[in-house]
Amino acid sequence: MLKVQNINVYYGRIHALKDLSIDIDQGKIVTIVGANGAGKSTLMWTLAGVLKAKSGTMTFMGKPYPPNAHEAAAKGIVLVPERRRLYANLTVKENLMMGAFLRKDHEGIKKDLYYVYSLFPILKERTNQYAGTLSGGEQQMTAIARGLMSRPKILLLDEPSLGLSPIYTAEVFKTIQEINAQGTTILLAEQNAKKALEIAHSAYVLETGRMVLSGTGKELLSDPRVQEAYLGVRHKTI
Repeated sequence: MLKVQNINVYYGRIHALKDLSIDIDQGKIVTIVGANGAGKSTLMWTLAGVLKAKSGTMTFMGKPYPPNAHEAAAKGIVLVPERRRLYANLTVKENLMMGAFLRKDHEGIKKDLYYVYSLFPILKERTNQYAGTLSGGEQQMTAIARGLMSRPKILLLDEPSLGLSPIYTAEVFKTIQEINAQGTTILLAEQNAKKALEIAHSAYVLETGRMVLSGTGKELLSDPRVQEAYLGVRHKTI
């Protein structure tokens, strides 16, 4: 569905992504794990069309990649960014409708609004409440729901559990699986490696801009290198 081959991305003189390749199959959950500064958000912003790769190739649905963020969103490549980035002075419903700004199918928008309210019942209760007054967990739900209002083909989730309580974190990961079960492909970038790998069909480990490991979620969960680096497991040596 989405194929990235040997891309290089720079922030000024900083080489942020180095010959990075990744394949995302349709209908799957693909997880990227890595420490702060590994390049997870850079990858997400590049896939969303905000950042440009200096070299390498990217394709979506077998066709050349959309040239900018507007066209990427129109093609169904939708980013839910790190730290939510909601409009604090707009209501929950107004934030959700911002996700549908490219759409003209009014009946479809109504149907999707009903869907996201069924997915996150608390948002229906908060529909007229300003987003800036929500709890962190409610803000994250609003951000994910706003992304879904774009009717994405692939949903890019950047650190969705950041700053959330264990209860909200569990709720978010459960919802990610429900969204995927409805047919939406998901690319998930997460520091919570255990939770992210548990739900992943396939996964990659990103370190200082390079992909260093790949496999199924289960394979990486049982890999001693991943366990030591990201799961806090220490293996004895003799």
